[in-house]
Amino acid sequence: MITLSLLVALVLIIVPMPGWAELARPEWALLVLLYWCLALPSRVGVGVSWLTGLGVDVLTGGLLGEHGLGYALVAYIVVKLHQRIRVYPEWQQAGVVLLLLLLSQLTSLWVLGVTGRAPDSMLAYFLPSVVGMLLWPFLLLFLRGYRRRFGVS
Repeated sequence: MITLSLLVALVLIIVPMPGWAELARPEWALLVLLYWCLALPSRVGVGVSWLTGLGVDVLTGGLLGEHGLGYALVAYIVVKLHQRIRVYPEWQQAGVVLLLLLLSQLTSLWVLGVTGRAPDSMLAYFLPSVVGMLLWPFLLLFLRGYRRRFGVS
């Protein structure tokens, strides 16, 4: 069930969207990874996050390892702090999620800067993190229900 949810998140990355919404596409794979790292840190951690990041790189045509590095870094932090983050209410978790999404994007920005492929607009580059923060409470409730319904533990 965890693998299925990650595959659905990877599909959401490549689903076509209207031009105006394309810039605000959230990091679905990272959001789902954050949930599973918080809920089941013993089953989903740095290795799964790195492999998922490589999958995102392959699907989006990015530099191989760009997302993998950021996802692994974020997963390491979440696994180490999962007991602290889980006790926060949803709106405070959304703030933590924003910081983690920004950390992942800053890691990708660093990789892009080193390779000489910096983005055109910083506002458009960081907009998916804000959208991910706004979606977090809904995704948290959905995935929690999913986990309970199918008995994933």
